[in-house]
Order: sequence, then structure tokens, then C-alpha cells
Amino acid sequence: TMLTAISMSAIATNGVVPAGGSYYMISRSLGPEFGGAVGLCFYLGTTFAGAMYILGTIEILLTYITPSAAIFKAEEVSEETEAMLNNMRVYGTCIIILMAIVVFVGVKYVNKLALVFLACVILSIIAIYAGVIKTAFDPPDFPICLLGNRTLSKRSFDVCAKFTESNNETKTTALWSLFCDSPSLNATCDDYFNLNNVTEIQGIPGIMSGVLSDNLWSAYSEKGSIVEKKDQPSVAGSEETKMSGLPYVFTDIMTYFTMLVGIYFPSVTGIMAGSNRSGDLKDAQKSIPTGTILAIATTSFIYLSCIVLFGACIEGVILRDKFGEAVNGNLVVGTLAWPSPWVIVIGSFFSTCGAGLQSLTGAPRLLQAIARDGIVPFIQVFGHGKANGEPTWALLLTAGICEIGILIASLDSVAPILSMFFLMCYMFVNLACAVQTLLRTPNWRPRFKYYHWTLSFLGMSLCLALMFICSWYYALIAMLIAGCIYKYIEYRGAEKEWGDGIRGLSLNAARYALLRVEDGPPHTKNWRPQLLVLLNLDSEQLVKHPRLLSFTSQLKAGKGLTIVGSVLQGIYLDKCTETQKAEENVKALMGVEKTKGFCQIVVSPSFRDGISYLIQSAGLGGMKHNTVLMAWPQSWKQTENRFSWKNFVDTVRETTAAQQALLVAKNIDLFPTNQERFTEGSIDVWWIVHDGGMLMLLPFLLRQHKVWRKCKMRIFTVAQMDDNSIQMKKDLQMFLYHLRLNAEVEVVEMFENDISAFTYEKTLMMEQRSQMLKQMQHSFWDGFLSLVTFVSQIQSITDESRGSIRRKSFSSPQSLGQDAQALLTNDYREEEAQLIHDRNTASRSTPAVKTSVAAAAPEKVHMTWTKEKFVAEKHKNKDSNVSGFKDIFNMKPEWGNLNQSNVRRMHTAVKLNGVVLNKSQHAHLVLLNMPGPPKNRKGDENYMEFLEVLTEGLDRVLLVRGSGREVITIYS
Repeated sequence: TMLTAISMSAIATNGVVPAGGSYYMISRSLGPEFGGAVGLCFYLGTTFAGAMYILGTIEILLTYITPSAAIFKAEEVSEETEAMLNNMRVYGTCIIILMAIVVFVGVKYVNKLALVFLACVILSIIAIYAGVIKTAFDPPDFPICLLGNRTLSKRSFDVCAKFTESNNETKTTALWSLFCDSPSLNATCDDYFNLNNVTEIQGIPGIMSGVLSDNLWSAYSEKGSIVEKKDQPSVAGSEETKMSGLPYVFTDIMTYFTMLVGIYFPSVTGIMAGSNRSGDLKDAQKSIPTGTILAIATTSFIYLSCIVLFGACIEGVILRDKFGEAVNGNLVVGTLAWPSPWVIVIGSFFSTCGAGLQSLTGAPRLLQAIARDGIVPFIQVFGHGKANGEPTWALLLTAGICEIGILIASLDSVAPILSMFFLMCYMFVNLACAVQTLLRTPNWRPRFKYYHWTLSFLGMSLCLALMFICSWYYALIAMLIAGCIYKYIEYRGAEKEWGDGIRGLSLNAARYALLRVEDGPPHTKNWRPQLLVLLNLDSEQLVKHPRLLSFTSQLKAGKGLTIVGSVLQGIYLDKCTETQKAEENVKALMGVEKTKGFCQIVVSPSFRDGISYLIQSAGLGGMKHNTVLMAWPQSWKQTENRFSWKNFVDTVRETTAAQQALLVAKNIDLFPTNQERFTEGSIDVWWIVHDGGMLMLLPFLLRQHKVWRKCKMRIFTVAQMDDNSIQMKKDLQMFLYHLRLNAEVEVVEMFENDISAFTYEKTLMMEQRSQMLKQMQHSFWDGFLSLVTFVSQIQSITDESRGSIRRKSFSSPQSLGQDAQALLTNDYREEEAQLIHDRNTASRSTPAVKTSVAAAAPEKVHMTWTKEKFVAEKHKNKDSNVSGFKDIFNMKPEWGNLNQSNVRRMHTAVKLNGVVLNKSQHAHLVLLNMPGPPKNRKGDENYMEFLEVLTEGLDRVLLVRGSGREVITIYS
């Protein structure tokens, strides 16, 4: 308690302490969750302690002052306990009503009564010391009866002897009848009774008797054992003798050190009484440290000195006789007091009455402080009171809870939990002081200088140890109650920023962790997608595609880093208000979608530059994103959104340059919400090019969420006619086995065939549209005429050429599987394409069907088919006779004028799209490799058209472009 008082003094002198006392100190030092949880537990402890004090008052009143005032009287000894409990319920209810009225009238009357109660307590203490001094020369007559060394209960006899002599006639006593079967001298008696003598000794021999040496050492006993005097001679009797009906004094509980500590501890729980009324103190910073420390020092001296003096004056058997049976219920301490036992009786009565009144005064103010902070929603009504601030509603609740304790009457089973609540409060006061001292925050400047964090830590450790020493299961129950309140406040309570120490600890821990992470790149076993989610906002700063955040929470499931970013176009000085509004809207949506992460809004003169800033600078230190998630630009073909596809392609280039993975969700508005559940179906992975394992990892992560949990995983790979499909399937199944992934494997064979008229039409429309847009950039009216001419010519070309397309074929047709490779890797001439991996990425790639990790040469791309075909494809000549059109009106309606490279790519995209539709049209999600954009920016629009054709007809598509860094995680 002294260590706790030192910690409390340091906190109390570090600023103003308003109403709330210990709750205010803990909440402002450790945060609202800890403060609310410990504060409510301490409130319940204080309230029930008030009920215990009132019950103690009633017990003294009916046992020693006016026993005749009992309403319920027992006719038999076995009914005494129940009658006393009923009397306590009736009188306790009356007293709680009177005390509540006194507290309601005003705290100033409580303070005046406190002086009267204090005077009575001081007089009773003085009377005890005076009585102890008196025993040195005139000890009181206080006899007790022993049979051998066993203490006898005087409730059933009055003469401490086996028989008496009267008129030369020997008569047996009432004690004889208790041990023998008849009052005659030749009766059969208890064996121990026959072998031992009955002796009478003084229960209070006095301070000079030397009884202190006998009481100095411990004498623990089991429950139901007989209270014995150690140095008294005794002869053991028969072990078969039954003890139940004999008038011995038995122990009612098993005694041991920790249990005695638990009994003693409630006597020191009043150290918070002054701090609970901190709002009524004139100068709390001065009164709390001075009053609390002096109170602890004074009471500790009184407690310890009384313990020693009682042990030096009173026989040990009397001290261990809980109910005073050996002295027929007489008050031992009252007999010791001088000049009269009534001084102790009156002092004890007013002491318990005053303690109950103090509890009824402090507990409502503690509850009012918690309610006014608004951290627990359902108790906010108790923050109101009278105009002068008196907690009226809190007082009514406190009186009601106190009445529950009085109706229980016997609080033996509840009292240990109350002690745990007090110990928990003291523990967190010490923790608060230790945390503030160790953090060395600039605001930590207490006027009380006699503290140290080691003392606070020692006090906290002792409180925790005492909780488990007294009763480990009650300690766990108290912690469980506090934990439930903590989680409730965390979930439903209002967020408060009080500059608490827990937040300071979090900042220090975050700084330390960031510095540790900064030391080196993360190990591949720890790799997981750390997302940067790029959102588009409308004119009202609302998110256009909320399902993108739903998909993010499904993919992340609260693990790893998530940064939700967006760009506002303009100047920051002009967009401050809109930026704050946008951030609030995004954070609100993140809360609705349960997306755990950070929000970052960037203002930039151009949308393109803002995206680049986010990709480069989002995150901090080692906590940076490695994957970018964005939505497919659905309206990229519209004339008014001609820049959307340019920004999209440039973003793809940015992620590749930054060595980051890219996820593009197409038809994002069709993706499921977090409330939907797929009861069947599949997630299909089309594994055309090995991109580092991302395609394998994403379905596994998605299936951890409830939305996708029941979806099965299917993996498709493409083979040519001359490939061994059966062996490829076995190799891929073995590969998945080593990856610990459960998935169905299917090898799809793509046949070589002629290029369809649809392919030519798609290619022609793509190239002519590109030329049209270039013309439109020069002149709006020229563009308008071009558009009209373009539509009419496309129709005429289509009608004229459908009959001749079957006679046309490639001059040197490539295999369809290699065309799929070409499409997805974009392995063309420098002016048209780039590899799916740049040199940094390709050097980390591994074969798709091999479980061993092999280093790949620069510019090398790994496919799911054989190595020989890959080498042949790499060295194959790819002629791309680009025939550009100088004017959109001079386009010829012949297929031969088309760029044959574009025709081949479009042919592969159309054919691969048909295969995907055939197998995965009804899949809940389709994952595809995403090819890289061309190096020559003139082909950007063609690149968008290829991706559009490749994914056409699919409901939900996720285009995946790996970075190469995640390649080994799948093997680890």
C-alpha cells in the first residue's frame, strides 16, 4: 500500500486531478480502456465494501449493544445464523436508506459526521493501548477451560470441572454429562476425557506473562481441527472417538499464510478514500499525497502494534477462537480495553458506520467521473446530478447495488472478488506511474519527487502476486470481468485522445519495430501482399467502387499492411477542406467494410503524378507496400475518358519499375460483399506464365475468408498438340503437393487453326480507332467527320470481306501455344512490347512445374510448357511489318494492310478468351496473368484492347502481374 501511495502521489501531483481520483489517474495514464475497466471494477469493489461495512455495523449492534432488538430470534442453536442474516437484511436496508439521505443532502454533512466517527475511533484505540498497559500490573479475570490441551466451548456448561464436592458429596457437572453416557460416577465416558484433567487458565494473562513467545510462531491448522494449547500436558486417547458431539472449539476454515493475508488486506483498502473524493478537495495535488501517506503510516503502525500487543497479552487459543466459544461469546478485545469494553464497542460501531458512509460518498463520484467521460455508453446517464454537481443518479445506483449486497447478507464468497478489484486498481496505479516514468514524456513533471519506476514496478508485482496468493481462481475471475469491460469499451466506447502512456508505448514499439524492419528485406517466408489500394473518388469525394475495399478485406483478413490511397487533382492550398472530407469518407467506408489499414490522400496538379507519388512514397521505412490493387477502367473506350487508359497503362509501368506486384480487378462492382457467402463454385487460375507464385498465393489467401471459404481452387495450364499433357498434369500436381495447396489441375490443349474474320474485324477496329483518336486530337471537327466515316467504313469492310477471309491464312503461322506466350509476355520488338518481367524480375523467376529453384537469365520468361519450345520461341523471328496509316480516310478495306503482329496477338487473345470462357464462364473468380505494356507508347491503346478481348465475357476477373520477389515464398 505504501508503494501504491508513492505512485499515486507522483501521478496526483502531475497536473490537476478532478473528480474520479484513481480512475482519472489510470485513464489519463494508460488510456480509456484500462481506465474504464479498472475504474468500473474499483467502483463495484467500493460499493460492495460499503455493504460489508454496513453489515458489520448491524452485527455489532445486535450482538453487543442491543441483542434484544433482534426481530428474528432463533429457537435452536442451528437457527442462529439464519436469524442473524434476516436481521441484517432488515436493519441493513434501513441504515442504507438513512446513509443515502445523508449523502444526498450534501457532502459537507458527511465531512462533519466523519469528525465524530474519527473521534470515536481514536478513543477506542487509546482505550486498547491503555488496557494493554493495565494488564502489566492488573490483568483482567478472563478464564478459559481446557481438557488436556484442548479448548472447550463454554456454551453448554458453566463449571470448568468434571465433578464438584458439596456437603462431602461428589456430584458430576454438566461437563461430565457432555462426555459420559450418564451423570453417575461409574458411567462410560470418552477415552480422552478419562485420561486428561480439566484445567482453567487465564485467557488474558497480561503483557508481562511471556505469552508472546508462544504466539510468536505460526500455528496453522486444518478445517475442523480442535484448537489446542501447545505447552499444555495431554494424553492421547483412542483414535476411534467421535469428536462431532463433544464441546470442543473447532476451526471453521483451514488456515495458511496466504489466506490470512487475504483476511488482513481489506483493512488497508481505504487508502483510495481520499482520492475518490478528489473533486471535493481544495488542493488535491497537496492533499492526496500528504493525507494518503500519513494515513497509511498511521494505520500501519496501529495495525502492527495491536497485533504484537494482542499476541503479548492474550492466549493463542483465544486468538484462534473465531466465534468466542471458549469465552461464551464475550468480546475479548473489549475485555482488554480500559476503562470499559463499551469504548471498543461504540468505537467499532461508529468506525464501520463511518467507513460505509465514506463508500457511499466516494463510489457515486467515481461512477459519475466515468460516465462524464463518455467511454462507456450505457452509463452516461449517471453523469448527471444536481446543479451543484452532486451525483444524484449515481448515488441511487450505488445504493441499489449496496442493497443487493445487504440482501445477500453473507458476503464471504463475494469478499475475495472485492479484494481482487482493489488489488487490480492498486496494480494499475503502479503501472501507470512506471509507464510514465519510463517513457519520459515532456508532460511528466510531478511535484512529488520521492518516486522511482523500480518502486512502482515492485508495487505492481506485489499486487499481482497477492492476487494469486490470496486466491488464484478469484484473481482469474476478476481479470476476466475487467477484460470483458476492456473489450466492450474498445468495441463500443468513445475514442478519446488523452495522451496516455499506452499510446506512447505503442509509438515507441512501432518506432523500434520499424527500425528493425529497416535493417534488411523481409525473408521470403514472411512475404505476403502488402497492399496499396488505389481508389477513385467522385465529385462529392465519395468512393466510386466500394467493392474494392470489400475485396481488400477478403484478401487481407486483417493481416499485413493495407494503405488505401486516392488522388485529388488540384493545389493543396485550395483542396484542404476537400482532402479532409475525402479522408473522412474513405475512413468511414473502411470501417464499414472492416478494412484495417491506413488512409492517405494526395493532392497533385495531375492525376497521373499523384498516382506516381503514392506508388513511390506510401508507407514508412520497412512498412511499405509491395502490391498495388486497382480497378479496371471500365469506361476507357469513351471519348471523354481518353486519358483514363493512359493513366492506367502508366500505372502498370510505374509498378513494374518499382518492382511491385499489380492486381487489377475487372468488373469490380460485381465482386461479392463481405456479407455474401459462396456455398459452392470455384476460383479458377489460368497459369500461362510463371510470375513468381502470385497466382497460386492469392486463391489461398482468399479462401481464408468466409466469403470464399467453400470455393474450390482449379488450376488450368495450356499445352500444344505435341506436348505430353498427361505428364504435364502429373508434374503440376506434384508441384502443388510440395506447395501444400489443394487444387484441381487441368491441362487445356489449344489447336492451331485459321484466323477468323472476327479477329480481323477486332484488329481493324482497334487500329482504325487509334488513328481516329490521333486525328481527333488535332481537330474536333475533323475528328467528328472521322468518326462518321469510321463507322460507315467498318460496316462496309465487314460486309465485303466476310466471304474472302477463309481463303486467307498466315504466311508463316505460329503455334497457338507460342502465340499465347507471345501475348502474355509481349515478347516483341522493342517498339511494341516488353517482357512480363524486367531484368530484375526475370532473374528471380523459376520454372512453373519444377519444385527446385533455378536462377533465370535476364530477359528470360518461364512458361508452363517445355523448355525446348520456350528456347525455340525465344529465337523465332517475329516480323512485325507495321503499316501505319497517315490518314483515317485513306484506310483500305483489305485485310492485308493490317499489322500482322497485331492480328496474331488478337488471334491468340480471342482464342484464349474462348478457351477461358468454355472452362471458367461460371467460376466465381478468374485469375489471369497480366501482360506488361509495350515499351513504345504508341501501342498503349492496342494493349488495352488486347486485355479487353482477353477478359471479355467473364463476370469477375483478377489480372495478376507478379513482381518476382514473392517467387520463393511458395516453396518455403
